[in-house]
Amino acid sequence: MEYVLSNAAVARSFTDYLASTFGVTEPNAWRIVVDGLAEGYNALDVPAVALILIITICLCYSTKESSMLNMVLTVFHLLFFAFIIVAGLWNGSAGNLVRPHGLAPYGVRGVLDGAAIVYFSYIGYDSASTMAEEIRDPARALPVGIAGSVLVVSALYCLMSLTLCAMLPYNEISETAPFSSAFREKVGWRWASSVVGAGASLGIVASLLVAMLGQARYLCVIARARLVPSWLAKVHPSTGTPMNATIFLGFCTASLALFTELQTVFEMISIGTLLVFYLVANALIYHRYVKVGVNRPLHVLLFMLLLTLSSLGFSISRKIDGWCRWGMTLFGAISIAITTIFHCTARQDVAGPPSEWSVPLMPWPAAASVFLNVFLITTLKMRSYQRFGIWSLVIIVFYVCYGVHSTYSAEENEVVNAMIHHSNLDIS
Repeated sequence: MEYVLSNAAVARSFTDYLASTFGVTEPNAWRIVVDGLAEGYNALDVPAVALILIITICLCYSTKESSMLNMVLTVFHLLFFAFIIVAGLWNGSAGNLVRPHGLAPYGVRGVLDGAAIVYFSYIGYDSASTMAEEIRDPARALPVGIAGSVLVVSALYCLMSLTLCAMLPYNEISETAPFSSAFREKVGWRWASSVVGAGASLGIVASLLVAMLGQARYLCVIARARLVPSWLAKVHPSTGTPMNATIFLGFCTASLALFTELQTVFEMISIGTLLVFYLVANALIYHRYVKVGVNRPLHVLLFMLLLTLSSLGFSISRKIDGWCRWGMTLFGAISIAITTIFHCTARQDVAGPPSEWSVPLMPWPAAASVFLNVFLITTLKMRSYQRFGIWSLVIIVFYVCYGVHSTYSAEENEVVNAMIHHSNLDIS
């Protein structure tokens, strides 16, 4: 879900930046506004759909050529980043960082609310794991590659944000194509605005190319497990690409990009991504401290439950006037105490020796991830929960009605085929 939604959001932003390349400032100038559709779904984005269809065709044709195209686009994207940072800081002013209402005009709450929304920017780094079969030493290379890319891109995010805020006060920043607008309105460099629009458009193409490549491989693996129809796992004999999965996801992404506005997509992405990160952190704790048949998981499950509840108490306290500071202090201290007790009493060696690379200082990194994800989830709006609840209900019904039975039948067939194979070997 997160991949399809984030790709749809990125594709719609492509239209804004492409329009800014030609000096168009009206947000929906290149979109078709239909009055009969609901607000938030009535601006039809044809350029975004066209971009997704072109990328889908490229990915169906060949992975190798698509990777070469991505490498070329990435080089141009890095040059584009360098231009924005250098030119923006050169023409910016430190005074804009505190104008008009201080460094953090909406306080800590505003910072955290923003952090919950921009979580979608960190979707996709795990897609590097889909290339494990093609890496010489995946146990070492994948953790280094994923962690390194997150750190590098985080640094670029910070520099780009700093540059934008130095060029314009926060209340003057355009919601659509902000960098192009900043160069055009603040600096007066119309040519730079066009360059930024073109560079951002190329960067969006590169990011979409990689994300859509990864999402097709994910769906292919899921289809092999029979959780979805197995025809999605088929690889085309000529191109060697998962063509069915690529076309299906391309259609879903294009449909969302055509109708759904960015704010609606952002809210859905954020709650889904935060929930996945929360589940992964808990799974990491369970995997590190529990080994089936060796120790009981009760104490680990109890720790995970208490940590979640204390994190939830901390988050709710922030919303209650008059009890905010005391409640946050109390539940924050409880979270630290719970993690400290678990760290001192639980043994990691029962689950066997760690792999070639493992998360250090456990359980603290995973516990911090659980705490932060629970906290950020509570900052989202109610309609995010409503939409995610409807989506989750649909997925659960599909899994119960199809996924469970299909997976069970596939396992039965594998057992029968294995028995037949062994019988033939014995006879021969």
